[in-house]
Amino acid sequence: MNKIWKIISISALIFFIAAISPIKGASQDEFNETTFASKRKGMVNKQIIRRGVRNEDVIRAMMTVPRHEFVPKGWVIMAYDDTPLPIGYGQTISQPYIVAYMTEILNLDKENRVLEIGTGSGYQAAILSCIAKEAYTIEIIPELAKSASLRLKKLGYKNVEVTCGDGYYGWPEHAPFDAIIVTAAAGHIPPPLLKQLKNGGRMVIPVGGPFMIQNLVLVEKGSAGKITTRNLMSVRFVPLTGKYK
Repeated sequence: MNKIWKIISISALIFFIAAISPIKGASQDEFNETTFASKRKGMVNKQIIRRGVRNEDVIRAMMTVPRHEFVPKGWVIMAYDDTPLPIGYGQTISQPYIVAYMTEILNLDKENRVLEIGTGSGYQAAILSCIAKEAYTIEIIPELAKSASLRLKKLGYKNVEVTCGDGYYGWPEHAPFDAIIVTAAAGHIPPPLLKQLKNGGRMVIPVGGPFMIQNLVLVEKGSAGKITTRNLMSVRFVPLTGKYK
């Protein structure tokens, strides 16, 4: 099956998964760290490396961050499967490959400061924190922002700062950013995010209507501030929420 359409088909499953009850009897207590490490290795080898992700820092982060800590307990058994999963409030944790691919596109290094729009459970922020110097992440749903902040602190990700707010406007107090990643679909590229992106920086964002196939767009800001965009692939994300969408 064509890789892009496989990704879309897998992502579309979330609208079915979110409508059914969590798996009964499945809890983190039934597994041990050796089992999780084995599942994580399989996830990286089969879902990420095999699909073309080559950045060593991204691969190392995906191999290290415990994805099972970022999904609801009822879904732990599926934490390393090739699919997005519901995390409550109509939101999802993205498919592992999409997390890795979008992170690789940012071309991060250990001196970078990166902004994420759409914290969710905090998984993407944890991945970013393993590569960049500082990660800032914004979540519009208060309950998710609070739980993600506590989870990241508990797991020892000290270079991540979480706030609750409307991600459309970015986080001007900490701008400019070397890179920006948006994990919800917007109807257009938010001008405040373009303004907060450094010259020479990169942003990756899904653009398109809600609950439709969208374009994953790479935005590059040249050294003189010129903006260029390029469509990377077709994707399906939950919609960006807030005053402007």
